[in-house]
Amino acid sequence: MTTRWTAVRVLRDRTAGRCLAAVVVSGFGTSALWLASGVWVKDLTGSDGLAALCMLAMWAPTLAGPFLGTLADRHRRRPLLVALSLFMAVLLLTLCAVDGPEELWLLYAVLFVYGAAGTVHDAAESALVAGAVDRSLLGDFNGLRMTANEGMKLLAPLAGAGLYTAYGGPGVAVLDAASFLAAALVYLSLRVREERPAPAREGGRSATAEGVRHLWADAGLRPLVLAGGVTMLCAGVSGALTYAVVEDLGHSPAYAGVLYAVQGAGSVTVGLLSGPALRRLGARRFAAYGISLLAAAVALRAVPYDPAAWACAAAVGVGLPAALIAVLTGVQQRTPGPLLGRVTATAGTLVHTPNVIGLAAGAVLVELLGHRAQLVALGVVLGVTAAVLLGQSPASADRTAARSASDASPA
Repeated sequence: MTTRWTAVRVLRDRTAGRCLAAVVVSGFGTSALWLASGVWVKDLTGSDGLAALCMLAMWAPTLAGPFLGTLADRHRRRPLLVALSLFMAVLLLTLCAVDGPEELWLLYAVLFVYGAAGTVHDAAESALVAGAVDRSLLGDFNGLRMTANEGMKLLAPLAGAGLYTAYGGPGVAVLDAASFLAAALVYLSLRVREERPAPAREGGRSATAEGVRHLWADAGLRPLVLAGGVTMLCAGVSGALTYAVVEDLGHSPAYAGVLYAVQGAGSVTVGLLSGPALRRLGARRFAAYGISLLAAAVALRAVPYDPAAWACAAAVGVGLPAALIAVLTGVQQRTPGPLLGRVTATAGTLVHTPNVIGLAAGAVLVELLGHRAQLVALGVVLGVTAAVLLGQSPASADRTAARSASDASPA
């Protein structure tokens, strides 16, 4: 089964193709807003710190991922995705009222709610896809989703910057609102059969804990998610060292954009290859090999040589997404449908929160320690993480997977 054939098979699947289309259109608007919001605040206030708060406002709600994911398990996923998309479209239009520093509170409030709704949205979408797409194609779908997201990161900021220059922040907000409206229409067009979720037998806190318990008790998911968290922590520290690496190469800070573009190309490539690789290797080994590649790339970033920097950027673009795709696919394949929303969101919190911590730590450490020593140390930590993941006994993981599959029910 060739990579091309499986990719075509995913796109020909009515549900998978339309879910992917919704990801593309809503992701385009989100990527545009991500850049424009910081520029908007910078223009209004002249403050770098206040501009950085935009990212914090959008990210902070993911800390409540286990609780927010529970909401995705309390409702049928397709109607919930439609409602959330329409809600975010209306919410974004309120940003048209922001035209001075005195309205910044509204921008931050919208970004915070946007982040919370986005966490529920991602959990519900993951659960919907896992219940509607053939399980053998989940790796292909998640890979194509990664490819689409990386493509949006390359194109959307340019569109957002152009729109911001012409029409200001409200213009970008209207673009993002339109993208969510389009996503809602795509979700409305889906034809999926969903059972109404059973009435909750436990309170919100107990229901959230049930998802955490499932994740921790699964002998295959626990080490996979923990490895993903360590990987993202190291990636955050490494990312904070990017401008030091560029300076060491003898280039201006703008050269970082070239390295990010090369990294994006690597991410697009691994997204196309991930489905066949996951079927051949399994999530555990696929993640471990990706982390191993990332370990070598991060350590070799310490070499002040342009061809090496380009090669490392491409390798980071391949290795890091491989780990993320493996985690998401593993969660979808090993989690019963009724728990999938909260388990997906919990895994997302455990994997992505360390990235922000790493960015903050890297910003401090780069002023105290040489970046070369840090990069080599990060490479060692990542190498150990990959070795531990490879050393996990597959037998216990397979037994847990079999139990999860027998307990699973349609989402």
